[in-house]
Amino acid sequence: MSDQQIDVLPLAEEQTKALPIKAAYAFGAEKGLGPEIDPIRDLEIEWDKPYTTSLRRGYIVALFEKHGLFEEFKTRYWSLGNTPEGQSLRRRFLRIKEQYEDWLKDGGDDASDEEEETDQAFAAETDLRDFLAKNLNCIEAGLTLYNTAEQSGVEFPVDDGRIDILAVDRNGRYVVIELKVGKGRNKAVGQLLYYMGWIDKNLGKGPCRGLIIAKEIPDALILAVQRASGVTLARYKLSVSIEAVPTRTD
Repeated sequence: MSDQQIDVLPLAEEQTKALPIKAAYAFGAEKGLGPEIDPIRDLEIEWDKPYTTSLRRGYIVALFEKHGLFEEFKTRYWSLGNTPEGQSLRRRFLRIKEQYEDWLKDGGDDASDEEEETDQAFAAETDLRDFLAKNLNCIEAGLTLYNTAEQSGVEFPVDDGRIDILAVDRNGRYVVIELKVGKGRNKAVGQLLYYMGWIDKNLGKGPCRGLIIAKEIPDALILAVQRASGVTLARYKLSVSIEAVPTRTD
């Protein structure tokens, strides 16, 4: 039996809802990433949170995206990863990884967000993203969602991550939009600048613009953006309306 046939065999059994971690280890080793895969598999997780496997998945996603292999991995072993549900899971895994690294930097202090809060944040950010993608005029008149036959501007993939929303303004310039359901953080500027640079290099029509939308904009973020050409900030506000539901049929 050839190596190619062996590679195909695990596909059916590994198409699970969660990213298949064993297939990821094997795939990474196959692609020559053994020295980076082994520390993830053998990671001694120090915190007492209940989602240790999800943390490893976060490291796996970051590693595969760094090497441009995540799309191939999803095609072979995790087709759910290309669905909205899978995209939300990807973001959740990366957020847990980020929380763990912050916890380590803080000397092992308790992480501020529990798993339930993390899930709620992902759900809220997904809802906000989907709403704005369908109502871009509420951000800026004439703004439209980037779309091609192959790719949507929602969760637009780049070499090292995904842009929340990629839009086009009335002058044909690209607008990179990053969303934060809570407080915008300074490191969001660095992430956004990377995305903007990637768009300019790979799609052209530059220089593009960048926009960070968050519920809270701290003074430190405002100060940081003053030195980031082409980047602007915006706050979002939510409103709730209530309507009665008829219960009588006569």
